[in-house]
Amino acid sequence: MSELRDDIASIPEMTTQAHLPHPNIEQMVNKITACGKISRADQQQFMAALLSQKTINQAEQELINRVFELLRAGRLRVVD
Repeated sequence: MSELRDDIASIPEMTTQAHLPHPNIEQMVNKITACGKISRADQQQFMAALLSQKTINQAEQELINRVFELLRAGRLRVVD
């Protein structure tokens, strides 16, 4: 859990704007939350999608926060 938070925290100079989320990010978060687990492969794919963008908009920030909150609450398992 902390590795994912550290990885996302290290994303340089991303700003928040009010737009719709990138479809891949939204789909990934929906898949992760629906199955209740995140694998290392999911994390890497999630990070690649985030890093491929110059900015993170408000909707995407909310999706990222949703994943963190589920992890923190123990409602999302980290698996290999």
